[in-house]
Amino acid sequence: MNSVKNPFDRHHFDYAPWEFRAHATDDERSHQRQLQQAFVGAFPGSEIGADCFISELAAVQTETLELGDRSTIAAYANLSGRLRIGCDCSINISTAVRGEITMGDGVRIGSHVSILAFNHGFEPGIEVFRQPLTEKGIQIGSDVWIGSHAVILDGVTIGDGAVIGAAAVVTKNVPAGAIVAGVPARVKGWRGGHHRERLQEFSARLHGDLDAILDRSWTGDHYLDVPGAPRTVRAHCDAVELAAMWGGVPGQLGAVEHIERLRSLQDPVTGLIAPLEAPDAALELRNSDVNYHVLCAGYALDVLGSSFAYPIAEVASMDAKAIVGFLEGRPWRENAWTAGHDVDALGTALLWNERLGAASAPGTREAGFGWLGTTADPRTGLWGGTDDDLLLPVNGFYRASRGTFAQFGVPLPYPERVIDTVLSHTEDPRYFAPGVQNACNVLDVAHPLWLARRQTSHRSEEITGIARRLLDDALAAYVPGEGFGFARDDEPGLQGTEMWASIIWFLADLLGLSDALGYEPRGVHRPEPARK
Repeated sequence: MNSVKNPFDRHHFDYAPWEFRAHATDDERSHQRQLQQAFVGAFPGSEIGADCFISELAAVQTETLELGDRSTIAAYANLSGRLRIGCDCSINISTAVRGEITMGDGVRIGSHVSILAFNHGFEPGIEVFRQPLTEKGIQIGSDVWIGSHAVILDGVTIGDGAVIGAAAVVTKNVPAGAIVAGVPARVKGWRGGHHRERLQEFSARLHGDLDAILDRSWTGDHYLDVPGAPRTVRAHCDAVELAAMWGGVPGQLGAVEHIERLRSLQDPVTGLIAPLEAPDAALELRNSDVNYHVLCAGYALDVLGSSFAYPIAEVASMDAKAIVGFLEGRPWRENAWTAGHDVDALGTALLWNERLGAASAPGTREAGFGWLGTTADPRTGLWGGTDDDLLLPVNGFYRASRGTFAQFGVPLPYPERVIDTVLSHTEDPRYFAPGVQNACNVLDVAHPLWLARRQTSHRSEEITGIARRLLDDALAAYVPGEGFGFARDDEPGLQGTEMWASIIWFLADLLGLSDALGYEPRGVHRPEPARK
C-alpha cells in the first residue's frame, strides 16, 4: 500500500498485517526478513515460517516462538512464554498471548484479546503479588475465530472450528464447532449447522456396503471377525446384529440355519457356551471367555425371533443371598471392568431365564438392584476404584449398568454424578485423542452419557460438545467396503463395524439426530430396555 498518499496511515502494515503479502514493496519484505532472521538467531528454538509479518511495534518477549507460514502479528501485541502458532494465523492489535500456548492453523484473533496461560495465587493472608504463579497451558485448535476483547483463561482447550464471541470470558473448554459468548462463556449455537447430512451419507454407505462386509468375513462355512482370524461365537453374532439394524438377516445362511447353529452351541446342563477356540473352558459365569456369550448369542437369537433352548443354570439356582454374594465377590476395586463384565452377564442371564420361565427365586433380581443402588458411590455414581485413571471404573460402569439398569429400564441412582465422572474421563488424551480411540472406550462413555441424560439435563451443553467431537472422529474412521476396525489402525471387521455403528447411533441421539441414520442398534447395544 502507498502510505505516502495518506499522512495518517504511516504504519499501515502494523495495523493491517494481513495486507503485507499482497502489497509490501521489495524493500519492506527484505527488511522484515532481516528482522525475523535476527530474532531467530537470538532465541534458539524459535522458528518463523515463510511469508510471515511481525510488527516492529509489537512486544515479542517469548522464550520460544514457533510461527507457521503466512501468520501475522500486529502492532502492540504482547507475546511472551512458549508459543506454538500454526499457519495462516493472525494476532491483531493490542492482543496479549502469554504463557504456554499452542494454536492450530487458521486461528483469527481480534484486537484487545487476552490469552493468558498462567494465574496468580490468591490464598488469604498473603499479598497476591507474593504468591506463586500457576501454569496449566492453553490449547487452541484450527479454524478458530476469537472476537475482540475476549479473555481466554489458563487451562482451557478450544476445539477446532469454534467461535468465541466478542468480550467473552472463557473459563472452561470449548467444544469443536461451538459458538460461545458471555461471561462466563456458554454455548450459544453451533457452526455449520447439524451433522444430519453426514449421518445420512454414512448410513447410506454402510447399508450399501453391508453385504460386502459380511461376505468379506464369511469363509463359505462360518464367520470370522476379520479374514484369517480364529473362528469365534461373537463373529457370528456380530453378523446377525449388523444385518438386524436394517431389519434383515445375513444372507450367507437362512434365518432357520442361523438359529440352529447358535442354539446348538449351548451346553444343555449349564446353559452356557464354551469358546470355539477353547471347548474345554470351565462353564461358569465367572469365566469372562464364557459369560459374554450369554449376551451375544442370546441377543443374536433374540433378534432372529428365537431364544436359548436352556436356562442359565447357575443363575436359575440363585436366591437373594446368592446374588448379593456374587456381586460382593466381584473385584470392584482391583478391576472394575471385570466386575462390570460379570454383572452384565448376570443381568442378561436373569432376563433370558425369566423369558424361559426359569426365573430365580422371588426377590432375587430385586436384591441385585438393591445392592447396586446402595453401593454406588454418591460422589461418582460408579462402582469400584476412583483413582486418577478412570478407564476401568467407567468401562465397568457401562457393562454393569447395561446389563441391569438399562436392560431392565430402571433409573440410575446418581445420574448427575455419572455425567460428571464420565465427562471428566473424556478429557483424558490417552483414550480420547483421535488417533488412540477404540470402540470399547468410546462406547463406554457414549452409552452412560446417553443413559444418564434420559433422567437429567445436567451439563447438556458439554455432553453435546463431546458427542459432536467423538462423532466427527468416528465418522472419519469408516473404510468404504470394509467397515470399521476396533481401533483406528486395526483391520476392519465385524466387531468393530457393529460397535462403531452402534456408537454413532448413541452419539447422534445425544445430538437429537439419530433419525437421520435410518437404523437403530439391535441386540446387545439396543437402546430400549429389553424388559420393563
